[in-house]
Amino acid sequence: MTNKAIIITGIGVIVGAIAGYLYYFYVGCASGSCAITSKPLNSTLYGATMGGLVFNMFIKLPKK
Repeated sequence: MTNKAIIITGIGVIVGAIAGYLYYFYVGCASGSCAITSKPLNSTLYGATMGGLVFNMFIKLPKK
């Protein structure tokens, strides 16, 4: 991976982690039985993973 790809993916992880925590904080799970949104750590890690994957889609591969 190039430095640009690592930076873009890293930004996606950070943005996703913030979005995941905000989702937990504002929406969350009232009953506590939700697997992802019942704990802030789970929600933040899931958001970071999804953010990294989504931002990684925008990286253009170099032509051979």
